[in-house]
Amino acid sequence: MDLFNSWLVQSPIAHRGLHDKEHPENSISAFENAINEGYPIELDVQMIADGTVIVFHDDSLSRLTDNDGYVKFLNKSDLEILTLKDSKEKIPTFEEVLDFVAGRTPILIEIKNQGKVGELEKKVVDILKNYKGEYAVQSFNPYVLEYFHKHAPNIIRGQLAGFFKGEKLSFIKKYALKRMLLNKKISKPNFISYEAKRVPNRFIRKYKSIPLLVWTVRNQSEYLKVVKYCDNVIFEGFEPKI
Repeated sequence: MDLFNSWLVQSPIAHRGLHDKEHPENSISAFENAINEGYPIELDVQMIADGTVIVFHDDSLSRLTDNDGYVKFLNKSDLEILTLKDSKEKIPTFEEVLDFVAGRTPILIEIKNQGKVGELEKKVVDILKNYKGEYAVQSFNPYVLEYFHKHAPNIIRGQLAGFFKGEKLSFIKKYALKRMLLNKKISKPNFISYEAKRVPNRFIRKYKSIPLLVWTVRNQSEYLKVVKYCDNVIFEGFEPKI
């Protein structure tokens, strides 16, 4: 599997779709924009109370909707009531997004799971079994990737990493994740996805045999700074120009 000649590196990847004020992040319209402009899509999946897998980034509803509360307490019926902020769009399920994209562009799926690994990951694998398009998964959690390595080794997987400045993580977790110390024994990634503001650094140099993506590039100036050190970028708020 030569990922250096795959979709992972061929075109910049739209972070949570090609979103703007009129098209909310992780929405069907943002994904439609990305498809129309020829970009692969990065999106986030997590599981709600009744086991439904949804496409939504935050733990809380407050930033992205006009409601408060935690996403994990939602049921599928709640998705019919909630709308994404400043729009009429709903929070989509993972299956709805796959049905909409239908292989028209590749999808990079971030698995949002800081808890027990297994249930969400199995649901994602099961949902993807009948999907005909190109895709890969990524996660900050090395044990999520370990699950995919053991149970769905054919799915391309990437280790997300960064310096986690300001994040509520223990020193030991930050130390290990920044340095990707669990890559060889636990996550065994096919590619790395590293924080753009921290590239280049000595931790990624030893992984030249697999592609390096960087996240999240937010303007052309930042793009020009990092593009020479990586194989592709995950971007938002602008469209990269070479």
